[in-house]
Amino acid sequence: MKIPFNKPFVAGKELYYIAQAVIEKTCLAGDGYFTRKCQAWLEHNLECEKALLTHSCTAALEMAAILCDIEPGDEVIMPSYTFVSTANAFVLRGGVPVFVDIRSDTLNIDETKIEQAVTDKTKAIVVVHYAGLACEMDAVMSIAKKHNLFVIEDAAQALLSTYKNRCLGTIGDLGTISFHETKNIISGEGGVLLVNNKSFIERAEIIWEKGTNRKKFFRGEVDKYTWVDIGSSYLPSEITVAFLYAQLENAERIIAKRCELFNLYHELLKPLEDKKFIRIATSDSEFSRNNGHIFYIIVKDAEERMKLIERLSENNIISVFHYVPLHSSPAGRKYGRTVGDLPNTIQLSERVLRLPLFYEMTEKQVESVAGVLKRFYE
Repeated sequence: MKIPFNKPFVAGKELYYIAQAVIEKTCLAGDGYFTRKCQAWLEHNLECEKALLTHSCTAALEMAAILCDIEPGDEVIMPSYTFVSTANAFVLRGGVPVFVDIRSDTLNIDETKIEQAVTDKTKAIVVVHYAGLACEMDAVMSIAKKHNLFVIEDAAQALLSTYKNRCLGTIGDLGTISFHETKNIISGEGGVLLVNNKSFIERAEIIWEKGTNRKKFFRGEVDKYTWVDIGSSYLPSEITVAFLYAQLENAERIIAKRCELFNLYHELLKPLEDKKFIRIATSDSEFSRNNGHIFYIIVKDAEERMKLIERLSENNIISVFHYVPLHSSPAGRKYGRTVGDLPNTIQLSERVLRLPLFYEMTEKQVESVAGVLKRFYE
């Protein structure tokens, strides 16, 4: 049987809650019963000040750019090895992405490269917690404090991953998480903005509600609502968040299963790493607990990666590589600038291969993937 790279799944009461949203709650637009249930769950379980659901993690990043008052010419430091939304959200406000290199061990932003990228135009640092493993947040926050910069955590892949017992996305001024169907907890499309800096909460609600003070109106704080700031239609529908709430109810179980599969891959492929054929995904570190989002291997070079993808495909196994570095893309060259040569970004982006990992995957399927890899290197 074919082993897909990813497979969307139903974990519990998703369909029941969708029916409930339609029939009982009679609200399909955003900010209804299930929106409030999901936001309360996130605020409680992640211990963040305010959670605002969005129709995508991209939308949450765009809200973060507005909240940080990114204006034309403002610089935002970030890794080049990330998805386009990380940069695009700030470019849309006229900001300039400043790309720095990643660490070779975690594929996260190299915290030792950040400070040399700071100029008098720098306004924020965006970190990306790749594969759900934490960046070195103490160092990042220290640099931000020293230079009076905002910190935005792109925690798209990192729901319930932690750094020193704090959930990723809740450490910087703002955090974003994705519920895209490729993530651990899904709603098809979807995301959330985590507001950790209390001074942002009121304006975040306004931006979220198309630039109006509608939330104040519903709380009885004003007698009518009106347009007071820029904003957009960032709310997801109640059908989407009804599905999401059922997933959140089962989040611990879903992530525990993915971590089991991650650890099985680790165990089965460790002999190949010991023989220096491949390098396998970094697991938990001393200060960070990951959520089993991605299991990747790092091979010798791009040619070997393509041969391995072909061999896996011949065995009905779908594997994929990841980002093309943003600094080398047409838009990255047009809108951003690069600090340093980014050797790790260039080399590792050509060597990373992501293996199938999804909630309904079986141990036997993991063993099948590992078996093909072992035979390939034999």
